[in-house]
Amino acid sequence: MSLLSKIRLLSSKPISRTISSRLASFSRLGKQPNKKVFEELCFCLLTANYTSAGGIKIQKEIGRGFLSLSQVQLAQKLKSLGYRFPNTRARYIYEARKHLSELKILKTNKSQIELREWLASNVLGLGYKEASHFLRNTGYFDLAIIDFHILDLVVSEYRIKKPKSLSKTKYLEIEKKLAGLAKKLNMSQGELDLYLWYLETGKVLK
Repeated sequence: MSLLSKIRLLSSKPISRTISSRLASFSRLGKQPNKKVFEELCFCLLTANYTSAGGIKIQKEIGRGFLSLSQVQLAQKLKSLGYRFPNTRARYIYEARKHLSELKILKTNKSQIELREWLASNVLGLGYKEASHFLRNTGYFDLAIIDFHILDLVVSEYRIKKPKSLSKTKYLEIEKKLAGLAKKLNMSQGELDLYLWYLETGKVLK
């Protein structure tokens, strides 16, 4: 069965209500004060080369501490929670604080492509994938979140060679394929990502 057919089938199942609810929660989060949105930015910084479930657990544990703990305290807390890269990610989160007031950029009329470019260029440790992830989780649904789980599905569906790494050029190339799939399904790429994740993991996280 093609990927298109699998997702069409899923969209007629009860899981579609869970996905719709999750998208609505993302839209609500994007309207929250900058400090709350910053916690989601930290979650996305943590999930690079890590698990979403693990990132969710850590986000709940640290919460406002993302803004108040020193870099050393953050590293110690991350280490105590079993995080794989405590020192590096503590530095990324600490450095990201300088952009707290600038997160108001999310409430401007800039395009989602411009927002992603700004995030990837200005927030240390945030590449295209996690910038797209952060934007999706704060209510921007027109960008693809391409990790290796999603990449495996795309490679299988379109019979393309799996890249060893995702350069900006390769990322945008694969994003176009996912945009085409989303258009055929009459859904956003943010919604499509949740269906793809469900296909791969049987879960709807964030």
